[in-house]
This record gives sequence, C-alpha cells and structure tokens, in this order.
Amino acid sequence: MATTFRASEHQHIRYNPLQDEWVLVSAHRMKRPWQGQVEPPLLTTVPRHDPHNPLCPGATRANGEVNPHYEGTFLFDNDFPALQPDAPSPGPSDHPLFQAEAARGVCKVMCFHPWSDVTLPLMSVPEIRAVVDAWASVTEELGAQYPWVQIFENKGAMMGCSNPHPHCQVWASSFLPDVAQREERSQRAYQSQHGEPLLMEYGRQELLRKDRLVLTSEHWLVLVPFWAVWPFQTLLLPRRHVRRLPELTPAERDDLASIMKKLLTKYDNLFETSFPYSMGWHGAPIGSEAGANWDHWQLHAHYYPPLLRSATVRKFMVGYEMLAQAQRDLTPEQAAERLRALPEVHYRLGQKDRETAAIA
Repeated sequence: MATTFRASEHQHIRYNPLQDEWVLVSAHRMKRPWQGQVEPPLLTTVPRHDPHNPLCPGATRANGEVNPHYEGTFLFDNDFPALQPDAPSPGPSDHPLFQAEAARGVCKVMCFHPWSDVTLPLMSVPEIRAVVDAWASVTEELGAQYPWVQIFENKGAMMGCSNPHPHCQVWASSFLPDVAQREERSQRAYQSQHGEPLLMEYGRQELLRKDRLVLTSEHWLVLVPFWAVWPFQTLLLPRRHVRRLPELTPAERDDLASIMKKLLTKYDNLFETSFPYSMGWHGAPIGSEAGANWDHWQLHAHYYPPLLRSATVRKFMVGYEMLAQAQRDLTPEQAAERLRALPEVHYRLGQKDRETAAIA
C-alpha cells in the first residue's frame, strides 16, 4: 500500500517561480539531535550613546567627518564603499571565458535612530514611518542616476553586522545584480504568459490558502513563502500593485511601519532574543530604465533570518546547499504557524507595558 504524502514528514522539492530555483524540504531532519556549533549569547547591554561609535550622533568617523547631532534618520556616504561612481572600465575582453565589465555606483549608510540600544521592533510606529520615508526618498534620489538601488539591513553579528547601532545600507549600481536579473526575467515571463504580475497572483493565492500567512493588514501581507529557504524567512507584499517604494501612498507607508513593527516583534519573541536577519527591498529598476514598461514588477521585501532551533542554533548554508541546491529543515507551513501564534507585544516590555499595549 502506498504511503500518503505528508509535507511535514516526507522530503520533497519546491519551486521558487520568482527566482527560478528549487529548494529541498526535509522537515523530518528536525528530529535529529544537534551536536554542532552553538552561538555565543548576544550582547545584552549596548550603551545608548558611545562617542567612539562612528554611527552615533556627534561621533567622528574614519574619514574625519563628524556626525551631526541627528534626532531621526541620518543618511551619509559609506566611508568604505564597495562601489564608486568614477571607477574606470576594464575594457574589452580578449576571450569569452574572461569577461569583465564596468561597475559603478554609490554606497550609503542610513541610521534609523540616534540611540544605539534600540532596534526597529523597539522603535515607535512614527519612528519606523520616518525610516520608510527615508527609504523611499533615497530610492528616488539615487534612482535618478542608477538602474538598481538596493536597500538592505544586516541585523546582528551572526549576519555580519559589525555595529549594533540600528542602521541599514543602500547600494546603487550601474548594473542589475544577479538576483534582480532573475526576478526581472521571471516576473516578465509570468506577466507575458498570464497577463498579470506574478506576485499579485501569488499574494491572492496565499490569502485564499491561509496556511503560510503570518500577518495581514489593510495594505500589506506578511507570509512565509511556499519556496522559503531560510527557517523563518518571510516575504512582505503590498496588496495593491506597486512597483517601487516611492509610489507608496501615505496610508500604505503608515500601515507598512505598523506591520513591520509587528513582524519584527514576533521575530524577537520567537526565541526571546534580538533576532538576527538580512532583509532587503526589491522593486522595479529605475534610472535610465524608468521609461520602460515595468508593470510586471511588484514591490516586495525579503527577510532572511538564520536561527533554526533556538537563539544559539542557526541554519548553516554549507555542503549540499553550496554545491547542489538550497535545503530547509522545517516546512514553511510549520514556520508560519509558529510565527502566527507569537504575541505582538515585545518580550522585553514589562507587565505594566504589556497591559497598556493590550488596552491600546
């Protein structure tokens, strides 16, 4: 007699139509004992202001510039940029196996808040809204010159963040990076074949199916994608067709700030730790490409958190993942169920604050 397939028990592969790749899902592996690396406990106390921290208000950075005494967001040029606007071209290739092309751009750093001891989930909704506005503004500013503007936040030392001060980076490039190119091809092909944006249809389907939804609001959806690779990966989608961050209405920006705070609070509450992740926004190319038809694009944000079993045990992308294809150890449905069940009040708030928040 044939065994009935259960996603939570039997390995299978799932297709990611957005990035044209597959992931191996092996949920039964969560039963194996863990004897591998355990991460050290996170730094529990971070000073609110450190005059030697180059991201703090009034601090002197590596290039000798002194930060203003900012009270909200603060955007400045990265002192050690990976991309520069005036880099020379490598010239023509002498063989098809040895190709190089020009890469130009700018890199900026954006501080979210003047205090080093807060993170986005501990900021107020109006403060997060100011971050959203700053993201939209820098996208528009750099997009006037460059086709791709990549906003990304690495949170936590586990994700390579070298400074605990709440901040993100913005890299604008003269070329479309690999992931952007894959998403461009996939979304263009889907629109051509089906007559609507891939992520608009995907969002509608997830609303109907419900088992991977984490949060919903008037203007936004948060879900664990059917094809998620990282254990508690999420995808943040607008309900309306929106191509780029600057196109968001004031109401959509308010709602985005609110749902981000809820999602990131759930993340912290999962293992009662400041949850590490890498996240970033993807929207339609801009710059000189802005006049082209990009209606197949839908704005979205990816959240890629590494923690798997606890605050000290993470998922490693090595071996099979590096040499064959991505693999995950619990189903997206299981991950979504766990995130859905978590409270939206941060674990660090005292009982009195919890009661006040519940009333509000």
